[in-house]
Amino acid sequence: MQFSVYQESALGARKLNQDRMGYSYSREALLLVLADGMGGHARGEVAAMLAMQTLSTLFQKAAKPYVKLPERFLEEALLATHLEIHRYRAAHQLPDTPRTTIVACLIQHNTAIWAHCGDSRLYWVRQGQLLARTRDHSHIELLIARGEAAPAERHTHPDRNKLYNCLGASTPPQIEISRPASLQPGDVLMVCSDGLWSQLDDRDIAARLANDTIARAVPDMIRVATAKAGTSADNTTALAIVWQGGGAEAHSEITATAHMETLVSTRMMAEDSVSDQMDTAPAADADAFDEDEIERAIAEIRGAIDKSNQVLKGKT
Repeated sequence: MQFSVYQESALGARKLNQDRMGYSYSREALLLVLADGMGGHARGEVAAMLAMQTLSTLFQKAAKPYVKLPERFLEEALLATHLEIHRYRAAHQLPDTPRTTIVACLIQHNTAIWAHCGDSRLYWVRQGQLLARTRDHSHIELLIARGEAAPAERHTHPDRNKLYNCLGASTPPQIEISRPASLQPGDVLMVCSDGLWSQLDDRDIAARLANDTIARAVPDMIRVATAKAGTSADNTTALAIVWQGGGAEAHSEITATAHMETLVSTRMMAEDSVSDQMDTAPAADADAFDEDEIERAIAEIRGAIDKSNQVLKGKT
């Protein structure tokens, strides 16, 4: 498995950067994660950090050397993060629960599957063509889907920043999981926060990722986005990879230079080893979760979601 990767984040006009990003990989699997702590709620940066910690821990446990059930892994990892956020709130007796949006992508055997909650996005680009991107869990997207708003209103509608889905809310998250996507060498995958995509349209993003290296395209997009937003610039974060394939013959060195992308080849990695490049510095006063408790809580949440889906089906 071989890929190139580049990531960068800018504070914007905010006092605190609540975005977190990173990646982990084993010999045959790669996990990309970006979490955008929600500033309208207390300690959004803690919620984002808990997301990175939880997904990193679960990936290291599951990727031996690849994840057996990728869709289930992504769903349970996001549910586990949701539970960890609530556990943090209870342990610290907070009046409100920290919240975060999230997008996570698991790549193995030349196939990518991603999951998201909220409006952090994933873009999949091949030779300048945007093959897919995530659909925001926002009020404006619901209005567009119902025909009550035009797609052109995405950047101007007064409800464009209202989300109906995230991790840490009072109700279980609605985790949207993609279909498997078959990757080809040269494909670009990027996860980013709304600080970036809110200032650049999809065509512009796809063109920039196609016409330049990710080590130039990503920082250029961040600079353009923060400049356009000016004094209202949000935290602006992106992580992009160029997929080189699952059977690359390259040696297993990692080369990282300032302002250059990192080339990773995993061919010589041990089957049970995992390299972690996640932003997983401990969240303030956050203890490691108990896996047995998490598994029991996930089962309870699954039951609640199943019951909710059955009720919705009965109404349609």
